[in-house]
This record gives sequence, C-alpha cells and structure tokens, in this order.
Amino acid sequence: MAAAAGGWNLAGGQRRQRRRGRAGEEAEGGAVLRRLQEARDDLLSSGFWAASAGAVRTPLAGCAEPPAQCVCYGLGRFSGCPAARHQLAFLLLLLEELRVPPEHCALFDPAFTAQEAAALEHLGLRLLPENEEGKHGIEGSATLFYMVHCGKALYNNLLWRNWSAEALSKMVIIGNSFRGIEERLLSRVLERDYSYIAKVLKGTEEVALPAHPRYLDTFNDTSVHWFPLQKLKGLSPEVWNFVEEPTYQDCEDLEIIRKEDRAEQHSLAATAS
Repeated sequence: MAAAAGGWNLAGGQRRQRRRGRAGEEAEGGAVLRRLQEARDDLLSSGFWAASAGAVRTPLAGCAEPPAQCVCYGLGRFSGCPAARHQLAFLLLLLEELRVPPEHCALFDPAFTAQEAAALEHLGLRLLPENEEGKHGIEGSATLFYMVHCGKALYNNLLWRNWSAEALSKMVIIGNSFRGIEERLLSRVLERDYSYIAKVLKGTEEVALPAHPRYLDTFNDTSVHWFPLQKLKGLSPEVWNFVEEPTYQDCEDLEIIRKEDRAEQHSLAATAS
C-alpha cells in the first residue's frame, strides 16, 4: 500500500507509536459521537424533544423570516458531561427542525478540548475563532442563539451588539429565562449591570421549555425568547438612545470568561513552563 503524504517515512518504532496514538484518538472520538447519538435517541424517546419543538415553533410562526444561521455559546465539556451532551443533541435536533445546515452553525466555549473540537467539525459544525464575549452581530441575517445556562453578561452583550429594533426582531434566543433573571435580581442591580436585558424586557416574548423529570438540571430555567418588531417599536425612544458598551466595572459576580482572562491564563502557563 502506498505511503500517504509522507507519513510512512518515520522509523518503525515511531511509526507504530504514531499509529497507536491516532487509533486511540479515533476510538475516543468515536465514543463521543456514539454517546451523542445515545443522547439524541434519549431526547426523542422521552418525548421531551417533541414537546420542546412546539415551544420553538411558536416564535417562528410570527417571524418574517426563519433563522438562516445559528450561534451557540457555553455548551461545556460534552465529552464527559451528560447534561452538555444532551444540550448538544438538542441543538442538532433544532438545526434539523429549522433546516439550518450544520455549516451555518458556529460554536464557542473556551472549555472545548481538541477532541471535542474535532467531534464538532466531524458533525459539520463550525468553531468561532475567538472569544466574542457574546458580542456577535447578526449582520442582517435572521439568527438563532443557543445559550443554555450562560452567564447574564453574555445575553447583555449580545443585546448590546444588536441594539436596534430591526436587528433584535430577527433574533431568537434559547437560554436562561429573562423573566427569571428579572425576578432573581434587585431592579437596581439589573438596571446597573445588565441594562440591555432590563430595557428589552417589555419588548420580549418568552415561552419556557417544558419541564421533564429526566432533564431538570439540563434544561431548567430555559426559555425561547423572541422580539416582535411591533413590541420593540412601542418602546420609548429613550430606550434606543443609550448604546454604550457594557463594562461591568461594579458587577460583583461576573459570569463570563473575557478575552483578556484567557490571554492571561495562556501567558501564565507559558511563563510556568
């Protein structure tokens, strides 16, 4: 058999070691994909997906255009975490339901391992090249944002980046309940630290995903949010005038990994080595 791309030019021992390493990586990747398929089957057999699909269809019925692309933040370590694996399986079912091609779905989580990144690419999904901190502009395209159990700052940053009635009306967000955020935070804290969430509440429609005993920790407090254009246009003009980028200087519990945090971690690791 012919050598492939010069890969057979290694010495015998090195060649066997490399092949064993590749075989091990492929076996691990295959195991991750098999567990993901099991999670998908579980969602379908439990009835949770069928019930949840109805909640997702509700906003789409009133949308001028269905989502053409998807962005996913904060999925987590799905190779070892069953909850994250079920969330990924749910996302893949969503893409099928909405007929969004996998290559039109981009993901980012600083926790992804190389193995997990390879599994996502095997599924046809794209990885965002850098930490956007949630500041992803839709650039005129109807977009689904899948952000289950993400920090409040990510939602706030996303709203800020797309702060216009026209842009918000083209967005659907599946993530932590905005009503729940409002109920749990003091109003002064919500308005000070997460002002864009506070301002958009009256322009938001929200439907909770159904509760299911098997997924209480996986999808708890998760809702589908959308922003009807007429409701947004009904907000006072002052709501749209303030467009300052959030800084979170006074926020005591910031649930977000910032770009500089990640860069500092890499710098410290390099220094230690």
